[in-house]
Amino acid sequence: MSNKQIISTSKAPAAIGTYSQAVQVGNTLYMSGQIPLNPETMEMVTESFEAQAVQVFENLKAVAEAAGGSLNDAAKLTILLSDMSFFPQVNEVMARYFDEPYPARAAYAVKALPKAADIEVEAILAL
Repeated sequence: MSNKQIISTSKAPAAIGTYSQAVQVGNTLYMSGQIPLNPETMEMVTESFEAQAVQVFENLKAVAEAAGGSLNDAAKLTILLSDMSFFPQVNEVMARYFDEPYPARAAYAVKALPKAADIEVEAILAL
């Protein structure tokens, strides 16, 4: 018998593949990576890197709230970027969404992301 609970919300992009928006096991929430898709249109936000990052964190926030938590419950983030030159902007946008003490974090530059996004972020929350 599994104690996995699937978390899903229409306020974040629908899963487009063989995954769930998030899976809760006990008090731990494993959130799938979010790219800058607008959940209402399922279209990519492309006007700027900042706009992409804001959409990603809005998507993560919506999934966290659907599980009864918030981004301040984040224990660990993994940030994937198309270019490490975006890293200072990630810090600036993150400061809008997280209060101290901040979650642990890793950031990587990768060759490509789904739909040619410049950022994808996944999170683990302790609820």
